[in-house]
Amino acid sequence: QVQLVESGGELVQAGGSLRLSCAASGRTFSRYSVGWFRQAPGKEREFVAAISWTDGSTSYIDSVKGRFTISRDNAKNTVYLQMNSLKPEDTAVYYCVADSRRSSSNLAASRSADYWGQGTQVTVSS
Repeated sequence: QVQLVESGGELVQAGGSLRLSCAASGRTFSRYSVGWFRQAPGKEREFVAAISWTDGSTSYIDSVKGRFTISRDNAKNTVYLQMNSLKPEDTAVYYCVADSRRSSSNLAASRSADYWGQGTQVTVSS
């Protein structure tokens, strides 16, 4: 069982930066692929980024490539999402996920994961 708690979401102006954090419980955190999904009002939930536990490979949705960076600190049981050059269309609730079976690319394709956090709101004003 893994519990995930996100933090770092807030209101920011377009062009600004935020770093989301996700603290995970569990002693085997290093053996989970972790990632971020988001859901904007009136839209379907979408994959944002993920990092595999096996080889550290990463996957990103095209709209955030070059602007967002996912990373993890296994010693702290924490995964981060550094978001730069934020745009109003990045406004959404961001959810942290963890999965023991899927790679980062599989998380991107499946739009599903074993464990989900409660979400943190990111609002980008124009």
